[in-house]
Amino acid sequence: MARVCWPYFDPEYENLSTRINPPRVSIDNSSCSDCTLVKVDSVNKPGILLEVVQILTDLDLIITKAYISSDGGWFMDVFHVTDQQGKKLADSKTIDYIEKALGPKGHITDVLKAWPGKRVGVHSVGDHTAIELIGRDRPGLLSEISAVLANLHFNVVAAEVWTHNRRIACVVYVNDNSTCQPVDDPNRLSTMEEQLKNILRGCEDDEKVGRTSFSMGFTHVDRRLHQMLFADRDYEGGGLANEVDDYPPCFQPKITIERCEEKGYSVVSVRCKDRAKLMFDIVCTLTDMQYVVFHATISSDGPYASQEYFIRHMDGCTLDTEGEKERVIKCIDAAIRRRVSEVSNYHEIQDLRLELCAKDRVGLLSDVTRILRENGLSVTRAGVTTIGEQAMNVFYVRDSSGNPVDIKTIEALRKEIGHTTMFNVKKVPTSSKAPETKGWGKTSFFFGNLLERFLA
Repeated sequence: MARVCWPYFDPEYENLSTRINPPRVSIDNSSCSDCTLVKVDSVNKPGILLEVVQILTDLDLIITKAYISSDGGWFMDVFHVTDQQGKKLADSKTIDYIEKALGPKGHITDVLKAWPGKRVGVHSVGDHTAIELIGRDRPGLLSEISAVLANLHFNVVAAEVWTHNRRIACVVYVNDNSTCQPVDDPNRLSTMEEQLKNILRGCEDDEKVGRTSFSMGFTHVDRRLHQMLFADRDYEGGGLANEVDDYPPCFQPKITIERCEEKGYSVVSVRCKDRAKLMFDIVCTLTDMQYVVFHATISSDGPYASQEYFIRHMDGCTLDTEGEKERVIKCIDAAIRRRVSEVSNYHEIQDLRLELCAKDRVGLLSDVTRILRENGLSVTRAGVTTIGEQAMNVFYVRDSSGNPVDIKTIEALRKEIGHTTMFNVKKVPTSSKAPETKGWGKTSFFFGNLLERFLA
């Protein structure tokens, strides 16, 4: 039998362009008086814009302006960024991190290993099992999920929960209570999966009502939540009526799509209330819908953001039919609204932000969410993080009936939780108050002084 000999290809060939023309990153603190300029020049490649924006937003930097150009095989970006207080970047560690992550040898997982104290959106789950849950939302669901994990002796190390259009998406990191290692026993995983599916399914018979999956490796939490809800088609259907009415008319996202005949692009224009991670959410959605951004301009005007993207589909086509345009508009609108509980001035209903810091233990999340449920509160968003032996949780809650949370409920929470936990309560400002152009740090999942006070 004749042997077929295939030509040899150097496995590093695909990286040849990058090696010949490595990315150039410049951090400029002198050109502008009120912000830092981050300039990135690189060989263009699929997904590079999302990668850059992801790194900046994971550091909780505020992108106030941006200019994107990636025609002709070259990628050139300029980002105007500030920290959470609206100031220039002064921390040399942060600047060094950006240069390494975006530079020639930048790879997000490698940089994280070099900076283990920095918790960003990409979580190493080498010592944990990642559980992804999506289903129909209802009051008390998070409490029931937490109780199942606690009863099966799984310790929740980190978690992120989003709700939108009556759907809930969760990414939960757990490990075995006794070994602090990933759970790889197929019988235990099968039991967990079956119980979680039953909870997600509730009284419904439809198998699509709830889904679970397990993974080990690296995942970017926010992007994964976007992907899960997008695949779940949360952008379709009306959901709860007050989810639309909660937006004051002046802050309703306005999204239009036009055609640029001269260059053969579709131009997506977005104007809405400005907030942290807005650009990431939009670019993430366009990328997952397989659209390529060739040019973009991002700017903030007081409380508003204006973003314009010149795009084509990966196959080179523009959005020519009304159906295609309507779908993109719906998906971007959904991406903007998924974080609404984290954004001030969006809701007429006043959400409360609860910050809790306590010594980590199995069942802590179950106990806290049970107390919230017993006091008639619904969780609209949640973030759980463990650093060392300390568990830090953020919950955005509202009354289950849709009314503002009563002061008596807050005091009851303090009595039940406060004796063993550092407990902070913050009101998310309503739209009736004057818009804030800065101050997103108040709604970040970083704890700052809370953790310092607990450890003191």
